[in-house]
Amino acid sequence: MSFTVEETKIKLQSTGDDLVFFVNGKKITEKNAEPEITLLTYLRRSLGLTGTKLGCAEGGCGACTLMVSKYHPHQNRIIHHAVNACLAPLCSLHHCAVTTVEGIGSVASKLHPVQERIAKAHGSQCGFCTPGIVMSMYALLRSNPQPSMHDIQEAFQGNLCRCTGYRPILEGYRTFTKVKPTVDDNSMLPAQKLYDQSEFMPLDPTQEIIFPPELMVRIKLRELRFVGERVLWIQPCSLKELLELKATYPNAKLVVGNTEVGIEMKFKNLLYPVILAPAYIPELNIIQHTQDGIEVGASVTLTVLGDVLRAAVKKLPAHQTEVFKAVLEQLRWFAGQQIRNVAAVGGNIMTASPISDLNPVFMAAGCKLTVMSKGATFLLLFFCGQYFSAFKQSPRKEDDIAIVTSGMNVLFKEKSNIVQSIRISYGGMAPVTVLATATCNRLLNRQWNEELLEQACTSLAEEMSLSPSAPGGMVTYRRTLTISLFYKFFLTVQHKLALDLRMEVFNTLDSPSGVQLYQVHINSDDVVGHPIMHLSALKHATGEAIYCDDIPCYENELRLALVTSTKAHALIKSIDTSDAMEVPGVVAFISAKDIPGSNLTGPVTCVGHIVGAIVADTQAHAQRAAKAVKISYEELHPVIVTIQDAIANKSFYQPVRSMERGDVAQGFKDSDHILHGKMHIGGQEQFYLETNCTVAVPRGEDGEMELFVSTQAASKTQALVAKALGVPANRVVCRVKRMGGGFGGKESRSTILSTVVAVAAYTLAFFFRTKRPVRCMLDRDEDMLVTGGRHPFFGHYKVGYMNNGRVNALDVTLYSNAGNSMDLSLSILERALFHMDNSYNIPNIHGTGYICKTNLPSNSAFRGFGGPQGMMIAESWMCDVALSCGLPAEEVRRMNMYKEGDFTPFNQRLDQFTIDLCWEECMQLSDFNMRKEAVEQYNRQHRWTKRGLAIIPTKFGISYTAVFLNQAGALVHVYSDGSVLLTHGGTEMGQGLHTKMVQVASKTLGIPCSKIHITETSTNTVPNTSPTAASVSSDLNGMAVYNACQTLLQRLQPCIDKNPKGCWEDWVSIYFLAFNYFSYGVAVSEVEIDCLTGSHKNLHTSIVMDVGKSLNPALDIGQVEGGFMQGLGLFTLEELRYSPDGYLYTRGPGMYKIPSFGDIPIELKVSLLRDAPNEKAIFSSKAVGEPPLFLAASVFYAIKDAITVARAESGLTGPFRLDSPATPERIRNACEDKFTKLVCINFHSFPWLPL
Repeated sequence: MSFTVEETKIKLQSTGDDLVFFVNGKKITEKNAEPEITLLTYLRRSLGLTGTKLGCAEGGCGACTLMVSKYHPHQNRIIHHAVNACLAPLCSLHHCAVTTVEGIGSVASKLHPVQERIAKAHGSQCGFCTPGIVMSMYALLRSNPQPSMHDIQEAFQGNLCRCTGYRPILEGYRTFTKVKPTVDDNSMLPAQKLYDQSEFMPLDPTQEIIFPPELMVRIKLRELRFVGERVLWIQPCSLKELLELKATYPNAKLVVGNTEVGIEMKFKNLLYPVILAPAYIPELNIIQHTQDGIEVGASVTLTVLGDVLRAAVKKLPAHQTEVFKAVLEQLRWFAGQQIRNVAAVGGNIMTASPISDLNPVFMAAGCKLTVMSKGATFLLLFFCGQYFSAFKQSPRKEDDIAIVTSGMNVLFKEKSNIVQSIRISYGGMAPVTVLATATCNRLLNRQWNEELLEQACTSLAEEMSLSPSAPGGMVTYRRTLTISLFYKFFLTVQHKLALDLRMEVFNTLDSPSGVQLYQVHINSDDVVGHPIMHLSALKHATGEAIYCDDIPCYENELRLALVTSTKAHALIKSIDTSDAMEVPGVVAFISAKDIPGSNLTGPVTCVGHIVGAIVADTQAHAQRAAKAVKISYEELHPVIVTIQDAIANKSFYQPVRSMERGDVAQGFKDSDHILHGKMHIGGQEQFYLETNCTVAVPRGEDGEMELFVSTQAASKTQALVAKALGVPANRVVCRVKRMGGGFGGKESRSTILSTVVAVAAYTLAFFFRTKRPVRCMLDRDEDMLVTGGRHPFFGHYKVGYMNNGRVNALDVTLYSNAGNSMDLSLSILERALFHMDNSYNIPNIHGTGYICKTNLPSNSAFRGFGGPQGMMIAESWMCDVALSCGLPAEEVRRMNMYKEGDFTPFNQRLDQFTIDLCWEECMQLSDFNMRKEAVEQYNRQHRWTKRGLAIIPTKFGISYTAVFLNQAGALVHVYSDGSVLLTHGGTEMGQGLHTKMVQVASKTLGIPCSKIHITETSTNTVPNTSPTAASVSSDLNGMAVYNACQTLLQRLQPCIDKNPKGCWEDWVSIYFLAFNYFSYGVAVSEVEIDCLTGSHKNLHTSIVMDVGKSLNPALDIGQVEGGFMQGLGLFTLEELRYSPDGYLYTRGPGMYKIPSFGDIPIELKVSLLRDAPNEKAIFSSKAVGEPPLFLAASVFYAIKDAITVARAESGLTGPFRLDSPATPERIRNACEDKFTKLVCINFHSFPWLPL
C-alpha cells in the first residue's frame, strides 16, 4: 500500500537515524542530517571548512573535489575516490571518510607534496580551482602512488581552470611519474627553469591520513532513515527491503550518485519527498561472469564497470570483447572522473537521455536489461557482435555531453562479407535512443562494399531525419553525422575484413609537452625579473586563501536570492509574493520601492533582469522562496536578440563611431581586385570560477555600510552602492581580499549584485530595525543569466588589393551586440575600431562601428575589451586576400605588416616596434618551413583528416591608470562626487583625534568639514602605525594628513588651472586615463581536423611575446598561456546559445564548454622576446594580461587552412566564410563532400541562436 502526500509529511515529522562519518580524521555524528543538503554545504557552513569551493553546483568544474574513502567488504580493501562535493548528498556518506584539502596539509604546519608542487610549478593563478585540482591528484595518488601521465590526464577530466592554461599544472604533477619531461633538442635556445624540481618534497605514501579503523569493522547492515524538512531519505540494506519501499512509495526516486536527481532538484525546481538509496544493496552491486556475458548490478558505478571490462579485455579472446572495448571507449569520454566514480550503470540507463553515451552501445549490442516486477534492475552484457564500434561526437572531447552518439554492430555469414545481422543505433536523433531499423533491414544479405555504403548513406539520410526546429538545433550537422559515423564504421570493418583484424585501435590521450624561454637576469639580489612563485600560491593549494564567500558567517546573517524576469521584453503588471513569504525562514522581499536612493525603473528588457530579491535565514530557503514569486507580465514587442534582429529593427545606441585615414574611394580605384566578406564572432562567458559574491554589513551609524565584494572595481562598487542608498560615497566601504577570476566580468557587472545586497541590508536596518548582514553568492546558472559577457560582433568588409597581395584599401563596418544597456560598450567598440588593422599598414582605411541595442543581459568587459573582435575580422579579410591571390597566407601577412615609424589609422607613431622580431623568432621557434612541408605531405596522404598551419601577429594598445592616491602616514580618498574619506594611523578613544584630523583636511583642501568622513583606523589602509600615545598623535597624524592633502592639491593643480572658476567636484571629475604603448606577439599553430566529424586536435603552438623586461617570467608566461587558452575557447569552442525569446540555454559547464586539460596543444612553446625594454612602464616591463589572447586566432586560421585543403578535394576553391567559434559543426559543414549533399535542410525555424 502506498503512502499519500499527507502521510509522507507525517513520516517527515518522525526522528531519523544518526549519520556517522569522518572528516579529515575527525568523527562526525550528525543527529539531524538533512537529505537536501550536499556535502559541500555541510563542510562550508557547519564545519567551517571553506577550502572546498563552489564553482557550478552541477559537478562540471571540479572546484568542489575532495576524496571519499570507504571500506569495500567484498574486496577487503579501502577504496579512495575523488568526488564532487556539490552533488554528494550528505546522507550518502554514512560510514565514509571524507578528506578535504585542509586535511592533507597547511602552510602553518606542513604542506603535502601535491600542494607544494602545483604552487612551486606556477600552476595556480587566481587559486579558486586549485584545491579541487589538488584533491583530484591526491585521490589518484592514494590509489596509484606512481601514476602515468595518462592516469593524471584522466584524473583531471572533471576539473576546469580558467587562468593557467593547464600546462604548468600537468608539468608540476608530471614529477610524480617515472617519465622525465621531454626536451626539444631543435630549439634555438635552451629552455630556462621556472622552478627547481630538486626542491620538491618526496611523496611518502606511509605518511597519509589513516583510514579510521572503526569504519573497517564489519557491521550488520540495517535500514537507515534520515528525516529532513521536506525529504525522507531511506537507505535499504537488501533487495527485498528496496522492493517493499518502492511499493510503499511508488513515486520515490532511486539515488546512487545523485548526478541526475541532484541536478533536477537544484535546477529544475523539482521536489522528491522520498529518496531511496540502494547503493549498498549487495544484489545491486553484483559483478558476475557467466557463459553468456557479465552480469552487472544496477548500483555498480561506471568506474567499477570500467575496471571490470578492462580486466576482461586483457583476459578474454579479442573477438569476445568487441562490445567491452566499445563501452570502454565511451566511458573514457563520459563526464569527469568524479562523476564516473559515483554514477551508476542502472541510473544511466533509466535516465533514458536522448543523448546517452552508453544506451546506443547497449542497444546495438543487444544487451539484455532485466527489470524485476517492482523496480530493481540488472544489466546483462553479451559477447555479441563480430565487428562493433561506438562513436561520440561532442563540442569538447573531455567531459562533454554528446551531440550525436552511436553504436554499430555487424555480424557476417561465415567466411564471407555478406551481412547476416546488423544493428545501428543513435543517440541525439530522437527523444530516446533509436535503432535505424529500416536501414538495417535494407542491408541484410548484402555484400560489405561500396554499393552497400551508398545504399546505407541514402537510407540513413531518409530515416534519420529531424525537424528544422528540433530541440538542440544543429540539424544539418546532426543528420550529416549519422552518415559520417556510419562511413567511419564502414571503413573500420572493411579494414578488419581485409586484415582479419579483431583488435580495436583506441584513441590515446596525447601527453602535452612545453618549452618556456625567457631572458635570465644575472643579478640574483634583484628580485625583479626572476620567476618567483605567486605569493598566495601555497595558500591557494592548501585552501587557506580566503575568498569573499569564505568569510565566516556572522551570527545573525541572512542570505539573499535574486528574483529575475522570465521575459525578455515586458511590462510588469503585478508581483505576488504570498507563496514566497510562507517559505520557512523568509524575512523580506526587496523590490524597487525599497531603494532609498537613485533607481531607474521601466519595463524588463532581458531574461534575467533583476526584479527583486528574497532575504531569508538560509540560502536554500531564499532560493526556494525566490522561485515561488509569481510575476504577471504584459509582453512587449519586438524581442531583439541577435545583431541581425537589431539591424532589421534599426535598434542602435548612439553614438555611431567611425575612423578614417587616406582616400578610401581612390584606394579602391587603384586596386587590381576588390573582394567583399562577412564574419560573425560569437560572444563568450567570462566563466570565472568564483561567481559574483557580496556580503553587506550595515554599521548603523550615519548610514554606513561595509561591503565585502568579489569585484575588480571597488571604487565603482562603492559609488553605485552609495547612489542606490542615497548616501555620500564616504559612508560606504568596499573591501576586496582576492577574487577567483574576473577577466573583466567583475569590472562593472558585479555591481548589479552588490547594490541589491546593500539595499537589502540597508532596508532591513532602516525599516525593520534589524541590523543583520546579508550575503549572496550567485549560483553558476544565475551568474551566467544576469551578468552578460563578451560582445558578439558582426563585420562586413570591402578590401582592395593588388595582384601581389598588397592591401591598398579597406572599408569595415562593425556591429556589436551590447545587450540591454550601454555599460562599457562604447569603449569596447572604439577599441575594436582601434584594432581593425591588427598589425597591417593599410594606406586607405575606413571603419564604422554600431552598438546594437538588444534584449539580452548587458554585455561588458572581457579580456581584450573589443580588440580581439576587431583583429579577428582583420585576419578574416587578410585570409581572403591570400586565398584569392593564390599566395601563401604567411607571405601576404608579412608583406602588409607595419614597420618601425609607421603611423596607425589614429595617427599614433609606432616606436620600439618589435613585431618583426617576434615574427622571425616565432618562425624559427616553430620550425615553420619544415612544419609546412610536413603538413603538405600529410594532406596528400590522407583524405578524411587534414592538417592546417597558420602564423598570426598581434598589436595590442596598452593604457594604464595614473596613480591618484598614495599612501603615507595618512590616506585621503577623493571620490568622483567630491566627498572625501580620510584614514590615518591614530585611533579615536574619546580625545577628539578624528575631529582634529577632519579640521586639518578641511583647511588644507579648502572644502567644508561635511564633505569629509572618517570610518576607522585599519591596517589595510595605513600600515605600520604607531601607538596612539605620548600626546603626539595630533602632531604626527596631523602632519601626515596635511602632507597627503598637499600632494592631492598638487596633482589636481593642472585641473584647477584649466578651469579656475570651477568647483571642487569639477576639478576631481576630470582626472583621466592616457594611452601609452603597444604590446606585440606572434603565434604559429598547427591543427588536424577530422573532415567527417568536424573534430580537431591542436598539435602545436609556438608563441613569441614582447613583454618588455619581464618583472616575473613565471607569472608572465602563465599570463601568456592562460590568455592563449582563453582565446582558444573564444575562437574554437565556447558558444552561447539563446532562444528567439532571449532565454539563455548555456547556463553552466554542462552546456557551456570552456577549454579543458585535453585541449592544450600537444606541443606548446612560449618565448618572451629578449632585449626589448619598454621605457614607458615600470622597470621597462610591458602589460601582458590581455594581448596574448588574440594569438589563439592562429588555431582558428590553421583550422581554416585545413578546411581549405579538404574543400579542394571536393573541387571547391577560393574564399569561404567561417564564423567564430570554429566548432565541430561549423568545421564539418564547411568540409563539403558527397555526404553533406545527402542532407539538405530548408530552414524555416532556428530555435537555438548562437551568439
